[in-house]
Amino acid sequence: MSKKLLGYLGFFLILVLAFYFFLFRGTDMWRAKLSVISYVKPFKFTDQNGHPFTDRDMLGKVAVVEYFFTTCKGICPKMNKNMKGIYETFESEPNFMILSHTCNPETDSVPLLRRYADSLKVNDQKWVFVTGRKDSLYQLARSAYMLDDPKNSVEKLEDQFIHTQFFALVDKDGKVRGQIYDGLKKEEIEKLKKDIRSLLKEKSSAGNFVNGIFNNNP
Repeated sequence: MSKKLLGYLGFFLILVLAFYFFLFRGTDMWRAKLSVISYVKPFKFTDQNGHPFTDRDMLGKVAVVEYFFTTCKGICPKMNKNMKGIYETFESEPNFMILSHTCNPETDSVPLLRRYADSLKVNDQKWVFVTGRKDSLYQLARSAYMLDDPKNSVEKLEDQFIHTQFFALVDKDGKVRGQIYDGLKKEEIEKLKKDIRSLLKEKSSAGNFVNGIFNNNP
């Protein structure tokens, strides 16, 4: 092959690469995507203000999800101290929220969740605490957020107790992304913050969750 032909081919390749660069510049196409672990399932719980909170209320939000209980003296205070740091980092982001589920709904009533939220001095639109039926709370932890081993569900419900320090990260389209983050490890908290920033830059899929769970219909 002649040098002249090689020169033409090289020039053509440069033109193609330049075309795709300008076509996708400023979009998400150039960014490495965080892996998809699972999907949010439909749910309906009650928040710290006594209002219904459903999967639809997460539409268009990047959310950090956890399970805790208000009377915990062990890992929960440490987890929520780190979660408070995440909250303060992204407090001004309109498309960010934290969703904390009680793993002890028999004790954690709406008024108790309200007092707990007030003690943290957080915006109740940005950090939501929910309670509900134990079976529904636990099924979501295992089947959607992957925060507990599904094998634990074979025991009697009254004997089950989820006590985990892990956080899940949900994107604007209801996909659980990245990894399951250890809420007690500084390096994983920093990784979580980095991944939150990445997901905040992504666009949601035309206002609908791609798995068909969320849509704009009443």
